[in-house]
Amino acid sequence: MIDLHTHTFFSDGALVPAEHVRRVEALGYKAIAITDHADSSNIHFLIPALLKAARDLNPHTTTRLIVGVELTHVPPALIDPLTKEARALGAQLVVVHGETPVEPVVPGTNRAALEAGVDVLAHPGFITEEEATLAARKNILLELSGRKGHSLTNGHVAKMATRTNAPMAINADAHGPGDFLTAAMAQTVGLGAGLSLEQYQAIRNNMTALVERLPQIG
Repeated sequence: MIDLHTHTFFSDGALVPAEHVRRVEALGYKAIAITDHADSSNIHFLIPALLKAARDLNPHTTTRLIVGVELTHVPPALIDPLTKEARALGAQLVVVHGETPVEPVVPGTNRAALEAGVDVLAHPGFITEEEATLAARKNILLELSGRKGHSLTNGHVAKMATRTNAPMAINADAHGPGDFLTAAMAQTVGLGAGLSLEQYQAIRNNMTALVERLPQIG
């Protein structure tokens, strides 16, 4: 199991990074990305703190901690410069909080994230075929979400991704101990979105390939 979108108490999650990692280590996870909510107010604190946690924890755990960030509700014009800033600060993974139907995300956020070349577009709602085509061209993962509300458009996202050959990810968007996906539940998210078992396995392979490309920390 791998998850590329989770939150700790550095934003609106419940756990410190050490417990966060230990919880998924007990579930047999290979890797977990901590991608706390960020904008220009906290990105300079957040990424260095998670880098320190990764350096401390990774030598002692079987689950690899990946340092990420989720740019959340920032104006579309700021997504590209903040993506560059996050990478310069050492973020291994940049996620953008996409146009979920259950929050007032600014229209144009999906497109701006894709143009900025982020790694994962989280819960992109009613993403257009044109946007999914751009995700395919840039090899950006479109998220199928295990989180209540965000998951309402998983079927649409899966359809657009399948139609355009865009890669996908299945993530929990976990905020607390009860949110982490088991392997069985992750498969349910994929099949529930209308995917076949073969497509679900391709998603797992895509996520593994992304993690294996990232440099080790700690």
